[in-house]
Amino acid sequence: MNLQGKTALVTGSTSGIGLGIAERLAEAGARLILNGFGDVDAAKDSVARHGQTPGYHAADLSDPAQIDELMRYAEQDFGGVDILVNNAGIQYVSPVEDFPAAKWDAVIAINLSAVFHTSRLALPGMRERGWGRIVNVASVHGLVASKEKAAYVAAKHGVIGLTKVIALETACTRITCNAICPGWVLTPLVQQQIDKRAAVSGDLQQARDELLAEKQPSLEFVTPGQLGELTLFLCSDAAEQVRGAAWNMDGGWLAQ
Repeated sequence: MNLQGKTALVTGSTSGIGLGIAERLAEAGARLILNGFGDVDAAKDSVARHGQTPGYHAADLSDPAQIDELMRYAEQDFGGVDILVNNAGIQYVSPVEDFPAAKWDAVIAINLSAVFHTSRLALPGMRERGWGRIVNVASVHGLVASKEKAAYVAAKHGVIGLTKVIALETACTRITCNAICPGWVLTPLVQQQIDKRAAVSGDLQQARDELLAEKQPSLEFVTPGQLGELTLFLCSDAAEQVRGAAWNMDGGWLAQ
């Protein structure tokens, strides 16, 4: 497919899922705006190998004022956002009764509220230009729950609800809004969970295998590249009538 002339903003795109999605969009010809706290130069180089040199903005998405600055940068330097991929996220694991209130607020701010703020600011320009794609990277945890992930599960369920509302509000336009729901992807967040298990068992490979076996029947991680290809499809004309979907790519997690 050809995304020449389109500008894509991918939040949390200096590593992991976000970077994989950014690379695929760049391959299809889109101009990229990156955002995140990882190795910015390495991420820029990686995306540039697939297309044009990307832009970058260091907005902290827990702060609505910085999100405003990010979207103004996109408007002033790139003419607006045609493809918005809300990917940035954080995790904290704890039983509900021990869950620190500040951690709850942080997870909700970045994983849910930021999706609202970027979307509300991107939509007017999409309506004016008569085309747009919003792809929210939710999680299989937006469809089912796991213990000790109260804030993350609540936020991701909220993202899917918000996705459906935006899809309905744009149903008679050429703007679509959908959610992708990955299962286990070997991101830094998931690696932390593997490391925590390995600290108890003393075996990193065993910890990895056990994590997959508990939830993901394929016993393989979903890859950022695969999620990038799904994002590309959702940006295509073939996906014009895919609206408000919560598309799980999870190695069979939800089939059980």
